[in-house]
Amino acid sequence: MTTPETAAVDPNTTARHDPRPDAPGDSAPPSPTRESIISLKSVSKRFGGNYALKDVDLELERGEVHCLCGANGCGKSTLAKVISGAYQPDRGASIRIGGREHSELTPQESRAYGVQVIYQDLALFPNLTVYENIAFEYNLEGIGIYRKKRLRTKAKEILQELQFDIDLDDRVEELSIAQRQQVAVCRALVADAKLVIMDEPTASLTRVEVNHLLDTVRYLKGKGIAIIFVNHRLDEVLEVSDRVTVIRDGVKVGTFPAKEMDEAKLTELITGRQIEFLKKTDKTATDKTVLEVREFTRKNQYHNVNFTLKEGEVLGICGLLGSGRTELALSIFGMTRPDSGHMFVDGRPVAFKSQMDAIRVGVSYLSEDRLTLGLVQQQSVGDNMVLTILDRLAGSFHLIDRRKRRSTVDEWVKRMDVKVANTDNPISTLSGGNQQKVALAKWILTNPKILILDSPTVGVDVGAKNSIYRLIHQLAADKIAVIIISDEVPEVYCNCDRILHFRQGTVAGEYFPDRISEHEFAEVIENG
Repeated sequence: MTTPETAAVDPNTTARHDPRPDAPGDSAPPSPTRESIISLKSVSKRFGGNYALKDVDLELERGEVHCLCGANGCGKSTLAKVISGAYQPDRGASIRIGGREHSELTPQESRAYGVQVIYQDLALFPNLTVYENIAFEYNLEGIGIYRKKRLRTKAKEILQELQFDIDLDDRVEELSIAQRQQVAVCRALVADAKLVIMDEPTASLTRVEVNHLLDTVRYLKGKGIAIIFVNHRLDEVLEVSDRVTVIRDGVKVGTFPAKEMDEAKLTELITGRQIEFLKKTDKTATDKTVLEVREFTRKNQYHNVNFTLKEGEVLGICGLLGSGRTELALSIFGMTRPDSGHMFVDGRPVAFKSQMDAIRVGVSYLSEDRLTLGLVQQQSVGDNMVLTILDRLAGSFHLIDRRKRRSTVDEWVKRMDVKVANTDNPISTLSGGNQQKVALAKWILTNPKILILDSPTVGVDVGAKNSIYRLIHQLAADKIAVIIISDEVPEVYCNCDRILHFRQGTVAGEYFPDRISEHEFAEVIENG
């Protein structure tokens, strides 16, 4: 897999650049002289007695795309927060930026040096318009009076420069995830960014949307902006990065030219071991039908959906974002109701009025949106894990039996290999992958007959992915029927007995991994 060369483009030029990868200048030879944007030496950070980072060095050059790779909880986000000023490193650290040396940075200093962070949750104002979000910091300049025309003009300039097709007056809460991502990128440019940190920017995007984002990254690179790309999708890392720094358990393993890496080498560096994703070959499905959906229809979401699910079967539902996959899952789980159609669980007709009805008959659902629907961020790790089984933990006078709760939490933290110092800490303190493990454990604890997993490995590192896949296979062997909803072709192809291709709100085709190659199936999905 090739990596684009660093474009030597003057960031002060007034010329506009085409963000497409084949645009002039994207493959320009690298400059003979390199300019350091930021240099970090001996950066350590402890929380309590545990090192999140230990003596980490990192240097970024102008116009470089530099990826941080590592397992969940390895210290990638901590390092990014040190650069942004959100965390202050321990004594002995050196941060050289803007020609000056610091032992630590404040958020204000970091922004003044041109550091902009695009967090996974994007940190936008959902109730404000596109132009207000893009030009928010721009409005803070000068005397701080709200000047609508000025904000609109600046936002429009940036949108046109990046060739993003978004209405200036749309509220951010009405936009798709991909469009919100574009708004966040525009906001960084308005703030005169010299270094942009992108934390899991592609986690919730389709492949088409990912391609557009990577084109934008190449464009920013061509303007001389340095990019720190924090990502678990190794194919994207190798596609867009110049160099890759691997961190394992808070310690820097090394920095490597991306063109010398492949996914297997990178996986081994990240995990310290070789990992091979094997296609599911065990026949765990029985002849018993546990779920049947007939002519399910919900206006503007899905229509005339028909399928069955066997006990112990792993069924994949794959399709482009917006094809109606998640909307269907929400109706199966009772969070929304179909306008028409019928559903049967164990041969009995059901019509759920709420998700509690679904849980009672053995249907559970892991949401793709763990931040707002999957977990309660302010609550502890332990409270989130047992949220669905509080009735089973009740003791005398209907109060929670603390000993039973503690043993349950400890058992599943160990079983799911959740990296957490204290299960009484808020779950927001965990990395994204460890949060996902807690969310998954929460639903497995309900002892479901049918478990719906919507994008189960979003934001999860390669090692944790392997653990989740093994767990899915074990659940199927225990006769639990599993539905995996994903737009990652390898995920459904390697882990499912059967795959439904969802297109425009209905089932467009049915595929069996033992009868079609992964390449052929990928072509089906990419063609919509």
